[in-house]
Amino acid sequence: MPLSLSKTDIHILRQLQADASISTGALAERLNLSQSPCWRRINRLESEGIIRHRVALLDRRALGMEVVVFATVSLTANGRQNLEAFEQEIVVHPEVMECYTMAGIWDYMLKIVTRNIAHYEEFVRNTLTTSPSIRELHSHMAVTEIKNSTELPLETQL
Repeated sequence: MPLSLSKTDIHILRQLQADASISTGALAERLNLSQSPCWRRINRLESEGIIRHRVALLDRRALGMEVVVFATVSLTANGRQNLEAFEQEIVVHPEVMECYTMAGIWDYMLKIVTRNIAHYEEFVRNTLTTSPSIRELHSHMAVTEIKNSTELPLETQL
């Protein structure tokens, strides 16, 4: 069950999603709060698990990571043991940025980021398809990135 958030909490979260490096003083000033109550709210949001981490978002292209692939995976067999085995295998690969269980015809969807097509092919051939858990893997190459955001739609909480 989602926690009840005040408008001030939502405004704090919106500001931190846009720039987590903002100082508590600057944030408090933007929200017309004093620094101590603002700091206490941030700490509460962290302790409640709403704020999980504060990170730096890196530009993958500036780092030479040109390829984004959404790969759909079907397992050789379903069942809790097979699902857990696949999940343990997949989480160790840094190329796999996201992994979701799916409802429908695929068991999983992966978001994979690599330097180039050759790197992706090497990753698939020498890593993914060596897994005995995978029956089928389909690659869906992203061509143009239209939107890529880490910001959650907090306005729906107001």
